[in-house]
Amino acid sequence: MKQRENGKTTQRNMDKAALRGEPSYVWRAGQERRLKMIVDAAEDRINGRILENGCGVGMYVEHLAPFGGEIFGLEYDFERSAEAGQFSPRILNGAGENLPFPSNSFDLILSHEVIEHVQDDAQAIREMVRTLRPGGRLTLFCPNRGYPFETHGIYWRGKYRFGNIPLVNYLPRQWRDKLAPHVEVYTHRDLVKLFEGLPVKFIEKTVVFGAYDNIIARLGVPGKILRWTMQTLEKTPLRVFGLSHFWVVEKD
Repeated sequence: MKQRENGKTTQRNMDKAALRGEPSYVWRAGQERRLKMIVDAAEDRINGRILENGCGVGMYVEHLAPFGGEIFGLEYDFERSAEAGQFSPRILNGAGENLPFPSNSFDLILSHEVIEHVQDDAQAIREMVRTLRPGGRLTLFCPNRGYPFETHGIYWRGKYRFGNIPLVNYLPRQWRDKLAPHVEVYTHRDLVKLFEGLPVKFIEKTVVFGAYDNIIARLGVPGKILRWTMQTLEKTPLRVFGLSHFWVVEKD
């Protein structure tokens, strides 16, 4: 009986991972690198009112707090939002398509690998722009369709298969979406379309590779060489094959 219950728990966890992604549970080099990118993009806004939209269990909330800003977090999953509450009393449980904040509330919003999981990504973008103050910035990470692997797993014959699946994102969109209906993926053009008609200007638009922390933990020096090689490619046209888009968007 216990084994069956554990199996059900595992299946629930897999379903949650498929639909909502897996947040950062451990702080490693990859998260530290992205935090630096966020802080650099924020400039003096890092001391203001900050929202992490889709804060998971609160890793970035915890590491943004020392910069002196007033940190808010929003998380759709109730259990994760409760866990994030240990890092800030200002964690709310809610959906990104209907942010429970007045317009012009925040100096900085972080959306870290979240919009691909929401029901309506265009509405989620509109809500973040609405709640930014004029001059406020959105720092956005989301999956790049050019990356050779679908990192969120796929559904095959009705069953979810976790893992990095090669070449799925290179299929025609209708085929790709049948295999990965639970998660979106973006080209540069897709992202531009999400911001059409909104009062914003683009400060930075680039693509970044991962930090490969798991590979380094297993392989050591060869993993570090892989990370150095991939991150060096960010300075070349081959960045189109990177893991994630990183955009910095400022509200006019």
